[in-house]
Amino acid sequence: MTALFSFEDVVLDADGRRILDGITATIADQGITCLMGPSGSGKSTLLRLCNRLEVPTSGRVLFRDRDVAELDPLVHRRTVGMVFQRPTPFPGTVRDNLRVAAPDATEQEMRDALGRAALESDMLDRVADDLSGGEQQRMCLARSLMARPEVLLMDEPTSALDPRATEVLEGLAETLAHERGVPIVWVSHDPEQVARLADSCLVLDQGRVVEVRG
Repeated sequence: MTALFSFEDVVLDADGRRILDGITATIADQGITCLMGPSGSGKSTLLRLCNRLEVPTSGRVLFRDRDVAELDPLVHRRTVGMVFQRPTPFPGTVRDNLRVAAPDATEQEMRDALGRAALESDMLDRVADDLSGGEQQRMCLARSLMARPEVLLMDEPTSALDPRATEVLEGLAETLAHERGVPIVWVSHDPEQVARLADSCLVLDQGRVVEVRG
């Protein structure tokens, strides 16, 4: 099977220090792959390389055997959606937020996206800033889903959520990965969360992959 992402001797230097140090690894094109490691280990930077939000100093990042550097960034980011560590609602209503990703979306398409993110369909007219943290994070997931991504990148998306909201978001990820066939790359520093979610895992430390599980 073609790898989802491949990293070929990837080095990334920033602000006079080495963030990633010669990483060679692959991520499977199925299920949930967790990137795990202590703070500062490089896991979020590695994730951002997958979406061209970071560019390696040397080495290559491949997406399904194609060099990410040769792909149109905007097209690639629609194919590979991303949910960030903290919710990033845009000004306006939930409807306004969803239409950022899909300006021509119908009401039903937006309601369906909310349903896939475990949100009530009547939330479209609510002001995004008035939602709870968990609701905002799920709205951001729904916004990503509006672009119909083939892959999702999740950068510690539950770090600011309470246990109930965390449980809901983890369940949504499992449904997307295992029932809808959307591979997910999930960054976490929580070993218990990784044990619950991961079909495979890359463990990073000091900018290097030190262990591969699964």
